[in-house]
Amino acid sequence: TGYYGDGLNAIIVFAACFLPDSSRTDYNYVMENLFLYVISTLELMVAEDYMIVYLNGATPRRRMPGLGWMKKCYQMIDRRLRKNLKSFIIVHPSWFIRTILAVTRPFISSKFSSKIQYVNTLAELREMIPMEYVQIPDSIVKYDEEKYIKRRMRTSCLSNDPEMASVEQE
Repeated sequence: TGYYGDGLNAIIVFAACFLPDSSRTDYNYVMENLFLYVISTLELMVAEDYMIVYLNGATPRRRMPGLGWMKKCYQMIDRRLRKNLKSFIIVHPSWFIRTILAVTRPFISSKFSSKIQYVNTLAELREMIPMEYVQIPDSIVKYDEEKYIKRRMRTSCLSNDPEMASVEQE
């Protein structure tokens, strides 16, 4: 968590990789209390505008919050908090997250939908927000680096493949 700009504009960082495993017997109880903790923290921290940075990288599917939980969270957030949210940035969005948001888009307000932004790398995130106040967990940094290396290797392999080179020239 950090602040940006002239006022008390909060940046809330939420790392999904630290959420509980959905196979826990007390999963619903834990998630309910986690939500209440997050809301009470937001109400204390948010004086003015704020943004949420949702770190999705390095998160196994069994740790991603379910659609029902996300819907309940959205409905329970009071109007002031919804209004003051300036952007909801999803870092390393998975196919699953993009699909859920695409499917639910007709059911959420267009104002909220317009606040959602996808960011594929931490470098892109740095271009959007001041990172000196934001703590990124090591597992996310490592995930970002590994993803970048894989992308570079894939690009390098494609450019060295004679068949791909001929396709690119066409």
